[in-house]
Amino acid sequence: MIRRLCVAALLSCCWMPSAHAADAAGALIERGAYLARVGDCVACHTAPKGKPYAGGLAMSTPVGAVYSTNITPDPRTGIGTWTLRDFERALRHGVSRDGHNLYPAMPYPSYAKVRDEDVAALYAYFMRAVPAVKQANRESDIRWPLNMRWPLKLWNLAFLDQEVFRDNAAQSATWNRGAYLTQGLGHCGACHTSRGAAFQEKALDERGDQYLQGAALEGWYASSLGGDRRAGLGRWNEQDLRSFLRTGANRHATAFGSMTDVINNSTQHLTDADTQAIAHYLKSLPTPDGAGLFAAVPVATSAQALSGARVYGKYCLQCHGADGRGVPPLLAPLALNPNLAAPRTASLINVTLNGTRELVIGGLPAPYPMPAFGKVLSDAEVADVVTYLRGQWGQGADPMSVSADEVRKLRKTTRR
Repeated sequence: MIRRLCVAALLSCCWMPSAHAADAAGALIERGAYLARVGDCVACHTAPKGKPYAGGLAMSTPVGAVYSTNITPDPRTGIGTWTLRDFERALRHGVSRDGHNLYPAMPYPSYAKVRDEDVAALYAYFMRAVPAVKQANRESDIRWPLNMRWPLKLWNLAFLDQEVFRDNAAQSATWNRGAYLTQGLGHCGACHTSRGAAFQEKALDERGDQYLQGAALEGWYASSLGGDRRAGLGRWNEQDLRSFLRTGANRHATAFGSMTDVINNSTQHLTDADTQAIAHYLKSLPTPDGAGLFAAVPVATSAQALSGARVYGKYCLQCHGADGRGVPPLLAPLALNPNLAAPRTASLINVTLNGTRELVIGGLPAPYPMPAFGKVLSDAEVADVVTYLRGQWGQGADPMSVSADEVRKLRKTTRR
């Protein structure tokens, strides 16, 4: 009996370190999976009807489409032979294992802020928990000589800030966590910050006055996340932001375009503390000079505006109401919706033509997605109804700013 107890004790002593190591490895992988959710990695690295993380998604740039890469641990076509250092260099510096530079369509200027321990957790997740998929990467559609990679080294020298995020001692822990997530893995600036002539984000954090103040993006306009009461989040409180990040809808607006993927794949899965931190940080962003509440412009008594009113009455009124208030969060309101006051009309045109993809919250699809009207409305009718919407509920947006030619061009580039 004593002998058995000694053997059992010896086995227990030998087993405990392995058990602790397994627990630690499992916790690291679990953390990496969560961080991959924060970064919404699956959205860009998965093609329509493709396998997760196997790449192949087309992303348009001003000089042609580039395609996301296979980041599964397949040793031949993915990252299965990459070291942690290889992974970190691609993630934070935009340089692949073989030394070629990545196009900044990969948001490595944001990921440069990610801390070492989070890079290690992501690496553990992708190498040990993601199924390997054998799928070769696709070359970009960018033609020579613009497809040469060496100029990207100069681009990095000019625009890449390689400093990892450091807490601001003057701010709270919640603010710093929100700033870290928003600026880093969340890479919100990649869509919501306007870009310069070299495709660089004009600001990478709140110290730049263009940071998160809205930007044109692949047939949409990613709205301002600043404090503008017309076209930004000035009317939203932190609870409104938490609701939007959790469900894609609140009393002011509903997600559309690529933000639908962000809600579906990423933000609804965040912890309550991280959701609160992001909301708190966004509400701290300043209001840009000249922004504020503008007096509403009356609907013009033109043929275009009258036509738009007729289109609205036939196709839109049933859901959005005669007063534009909708039935939030099920049916988006138009009154005081910041998207109607945006400086660009691309989102209003696009969502009218093509509708929205379904929000899927907790596995359940939203009951009333915006339908597509591109097949039943002409270019002129879409222009007319968008003109009407901006004149009626745009809080000062130019009611005569939309033309049939704008609609025609966007219809062509966004046709599904």
